[in-house]
Amino acid sequence: MPRYQSYFICTAPRSGSTLLCKMLSETGIAGHPKSYFHRPSRSAWAQYLNLPETPEVSDQEQLTRLFATARERAKNGISIAGFRLQRHSFNYFIDQLALCCPEHRTTAERIQHLFGRTLFVHLTRRDKLAQSVSYIKAEQTGLWHRHADGRELERLAPPAQPRFDRTAIARQIDTMESYDRDWLAWFRAEEISPHAIQYDDLSVAPQDALGDLLDKLGLDPRAAQTVQPPVARLADDVNQDWIARFTRC
Repeated sequence: MPRYQSYFICTAPRSGSTLLCKMLSETGIAGHPKSYFHRPSRSAWAQYLNLPETPEVSDQEQLTRLFATARERAKNGISIAGFRLQRHSFNYFIDQLALCCPEHRTTAERIQHLFGRTLFVHLTRRDKLAQSVSYIKAEQTGLWHRHADGRELERLAPPAQPRFDRTAIARQIDTMESYDRDWLAWFRAEEISPHAIQYDDLSVAPQDALGDLLDKLGLDPRAAQTVQPPVARLADDVNQDWIARFTRC
């Protein structure tokens, strides 16, 4: 039996979370982690979960239903539920938890009440310049992820040519650094010792990082060896050129 009933991957964009979530899903023993609470909107959550909106019921009843449905989807028929939380929408998420579970004092207690014993995972990336370049390039080109075989996996805008933008990259570095600071501050405030995963370790040896996480969850780490990385790296000569140009100036 797993040691936990749920886990939350606390992260920021371009940290390898899509790779990690897909590999966890493909083990068949770690639930189906996704960004069920990605947008700061209760209506968006309901739409993502294919739930009809219920304005006639109280906020607490509506949220209880949303969180219960998300937990079942994240379990995917097994005993552990996986979730990904992006920092940009986290404050809205914790506000909704407070509305749903006002009888509990802290956010961690509310999460444990709704989702069972929970492991928090902090997935981060040391190289904020590379992370920010990856983000700005994806935002400009519209392409966020590719399958391992090169096919497009996630596109959010029509194709466009990338263009070097020093101001946008610098601004994004500040944003990425603030996400890390905010996660660490929240872990301290809630007295949480998260399981830490670095992007560099995940990208170089994904099966090892996956096996370590499965072991921490109380699941069979050998399942990681049966999973091949399902997404391809998008970094190319454009990324390297932008990093060099930003560093020179």
